[in-house]
Amino acid sequence: MRTRPLKVALLGCGVVGSEVARIMTTHADDLAQRIGAPVELAGVAVRRPDRVREGIDPALVTTDAAALAAREDIDVVVEVIGGIEPARALITSAFEHGASVVTANKALLAEDGSTLHETAEKHGGDLFYEAAVAAAIPLVRPLRESLAGDKVNRVLGIVNGTTNFILDRMDSSGAGYSEALDEATALGYAEADPTADVEGFDAAAKAAILAGIAFHTRVRLDDVYREGLTEVTASDIASAKRMGCTVKLLAICERAADGRSVTARVHPAMIPLSHPLASVREAYNAVFVESEAAGQLMFYGPGAGGSPTASAVLGDLVAACRNKLNGAKGPGESAYTQLPVSPMGEVVTRYHISLDVADKPGVLAQVATVFAEHGVSIDTVRQKGKEGAHDGAWLVVVTHRAPDAALSATVEALRKLDTVRGVASIMRVEGE
Repeated sequence: MRTRPLKVALLGCGVVGSEVARIMTTHADDLAQRIGAPVELAGVAVRRPDRVREGIDPALVTTDAAALAAREDIDVVVEVIGGIEPARALITSAFEHGASVVTANKALLAEDGSTLHETAEKHGGDLFYEAAVAAAIPLVRPLRESLAGDKVNRVLGIVNGTTNFILDRMDSSGAGYSEALDEATALGYAEADPTADVEGFDAAAKAAILAGIAFHTRVRLDDVYREGLTEVTASDIASAKRMGCTVKLLAICERAADGRSVTARVHPAMIPLSHPLASVREAYNAVFVESEAAGQLMFYGPGAGGSPTASAVLGDLVAACRNKLNGAKGPGESAYTQLPVSPMGEVVTRYHISLDVADKPGVLAQVATVFAEHGVSIDTVRQKGKEGAHDGAWLVVVTHRAPDAALSATVEALRKLDTVRGVASIMRVEGE
């Protein structure tokens, strides 16, 4: 074993960073054996230096992240600050000064991952980011390496624990969205400002990363269609149950049937209870991968939290250190296909539509005519009278697969019918 230690700079020491530092200290001997050389924490960049950090030598703590990332003696920089800047500048500087980088920064990777890969390649460094997508769940490496010889056609997953907890509570207890969100906040699953989670931004960033790896093309956050779950109601959950389904916020990345384009989207959807993703409860994550040779694969586990995320960071750290020690280099960006990303309107999907209609003869015929005029075939229709109303009814329509643009146009036309008092809910149906 080499006696000179590999030096690691840690940028950020919050929930994840502090756990990374703890594991590096308590498992130092094991890490040294696995890597072939000792690993030394050479510096920790923080915003609040006066805060007590158990197990971290105060002499290592600095507020000058730029100077730490640019040190010539650093072998690997671990970035767990998050956000776009200063993270992008710090990572770039680390590469320019000869270090490899391990990051959990999904937002930055989704916005500018290609530039980071190019910079890493230019300076001969590694860029690892297993923790950016689903924390402890091994997903990036299997897609990037284990399935490199296969053709992945679809990635379908629950990649945000907060939203899965909320929807699971709504399904199991009958709670409304606000009640379920309050419980998630009280238990620490939701941030004080939950916007990134409940509006789908977090999941969309992860979808961009997954699509880029799976389809060997560049997919940015702006390419991902996004809907959050704030409009999901207890009525939607009940309708899903009547169909033998449940509601999940899904990240869906697909290769077009002709292989000439890809799509990436995040939105709530009804999925059959028979689908493996339907049984994912609480704040857990799961990703379903469909490829030509391997078939259907399922990756499941805790997708957030300090310890699970630190586990993924440490796995990447071991890989980066081994490469440094052996003069090797890990896989770079695989974007050789350069497939275009199709807009949401071209996605072929199904809709579940709940309409508030007048309860009189001819209404169903009018509704069916609108669907026919837009080339959308109806799968099932269910009508139920409204309690306490003598002239109103609920009409629930589930469509066959059709382009999303045609389905959206159908809904807009339905809104204009005199007999349709309102469109109560619209939800896509997936996973069949």
